[in-house]
Amino acid sequence: MGADFVMLGRYFARFDESPTNKLIVNGNYVKEYWGEGSNRARNWQRYDLGGKKGMAFEEGVDSYVPYAGSLHDNVTLTTSKVIHAMCNCGVLTIPELQKNAKITLVSAASIREGGAHDVIVKNSIKAN
Repeated sequence: MGADFVMLGRYFARFDESPTNKLIVNGNYVKEYWGEGSNRARNWQRYDLGGKKGMAFEEGVDSYVPYAGSLHDNVTLTTSKVIHAMCNCGVLTIPELQKNAKITLVSAASIREGGAHDVIVKNSIKAN
């Protein structure tokens, strides 16, 4: 809400274009992902350790993120979500959003009510 930049490693790691492996874990497609502070990410090219052999602790984790398909399709979807959020806030530009938006705490019940409920969503049913 006013940031000049954001870190989007996890966001981009989910897509076909990321160089990580696509695997099936517990019946779901995932992509490998590790935080920049993880042991896997550490090497001399990224960190100047002042001659030390290793960092004292690990900050990131070696993990998986849900596979999300192509970057192109998802960037369009993400952009659409930002535009809709701006519309809901009554603003037309990012600077207006930064100036006028208010962060509101909502309950889990509010989140459920905001989505599809008390219906069976058609694309969630697997045909025989």
